[in-house]
Amino acid sequence: MPNKPVATNKLSKKPPSKRLKKLPEAEARQPILTARRNARMARSAHAYVRGSTSRFYEWLDGIEGHSLPEGPAVWICGDCHTGNLGPVADARGRVEIQIRDLDQTVIGNPAHDLIRLGLSLATAARGSDLPGVTIVRMMEALADGYERAFDESAGEADIHAEKPEAVRVVMKEAVRRSWRHLAEERIEDVEPSIPLGSRFWPLAKNERREIDELFNKTSVAALATALRGTGAEADVEVLDAAYWVKGCSSLGRLRYAVLLDIDGAAVGGNDLCLIDIKEAAQAAAPRYSGVRMPRDNAERVVEGARHLSPSLGERMRSARLAERAVVLRELLPQDMKLTIEQLTRDEATKAARFLALVVGKAHERQMDLAERRAWLAELRKNRSKTLDAPGWLWKSIVQLVSSHAAGYLEHCRKYATGADGS
Repeated sequence: MPNKPVATNKLSKKPPSKRLKKLPEAEARQPILTARRNARMARSAHAYVRGSTSRFYEWLDGIEGHSLPEGPAVWICGDCHTGNLGPVADARGRVEIQIRDLDQTVIGNPAHDLIRLGLSLATAARGSDLPGVTIVRMMEALADGYERAFDESAGEADIHAEKPEAVRVVMKEAVRRSWRHLAEERIEDVEPSIPLGSRFWPLAKNERREIDELFNKTSVAALATALRGTGAEADVEVLDAAYWVKGCSSLGRLRYAVLLDIDGAAVGGNDLCLIDIKEAAQAAAPRYSGVRMPRDNAERVVEGARHLSPSLGERMRSARLAERAVVLRELLPQDMKLTIEQLTRDEATKAARFLALVVGKAHERQMDLAERRAWLAELRKNRSKTLDAPGWLWKSIVQLVSSHAAGYLEHCRKYATGADGS
């Protein structure tokens, strides 16, 4: 007999509604998640970029007569599109724009992150009906912003001068946010329970049991207590948990939302702890040969986060759940997604320059002085009189935009005709 989903939670006094009975059981999730992923990727070309990481590297490898410079061996994001950057808070509440999703992180070629970001921005520009000339200027701004991170002559004031308006707005909102904002956004409620529905599905009994057992471990519970300064002896209790239908490329993997109570502070509803548990799968991004990385995929993700986005890395832990590698991360109110869908001509170049700088700083902090100077020299080589950006970057973007457009239309055809199996 399969385990039946738990349709209620221990804090809710409401009886199960008829709507909950229609939510999928654990063994019936996968077809629904696959169909939902295909639908999201069919909504726009930019959404297709976010969900096609593996195809990106296949297309990149398929460019004829194309070779990329081999940058220093550093941790890279591996899936560096605009949706994976945004405000991130550290344990002390300080907020910075950093890389916020490290599922694909590996020790590899930093050029891959720059190209992936360029494709994402070029696709957003096409979706905003901007002319091709603007995309050319965006790629020049992309190269300029990235290079500034390695340029010793660039001062801090110069580096942070040109934040695009979209970034300024989201940063202002991030620093004002509280637990109430997080609860209303993520779980649509401020009560200490997770409302089941389209975003959260019920757990099987064995899933809830395994989650309870996971947080009985001192090393895991310390993720929540350390950020609050309550000490290792603090009591951590799982108030509620649910399967989280979230993301695009991650749909189909284990994903759970867990509400914790630390030393009974949740009685007033002011100190709840929301944990995101996400399965860590094999990275599609190519790694450099001969480098040493954790074999466990969850440990790989956490280690990459510590190097690329320290504010996020200190709030993450690796663990095992249901015999699978998972990453645990406490969500803070200041963690937000940077949404860049519609761009004006002026904002397009500013966004390209600023986001490339963020990625460049994530790479730069891992290099010594000699590596930074050598990589900057490589980036500035072989410029033409008509384009102030590396030739390999421009050629990659042109070819990838073409491959991506064809892949997106083919995905839409399969989705419209049901040929994708959904």
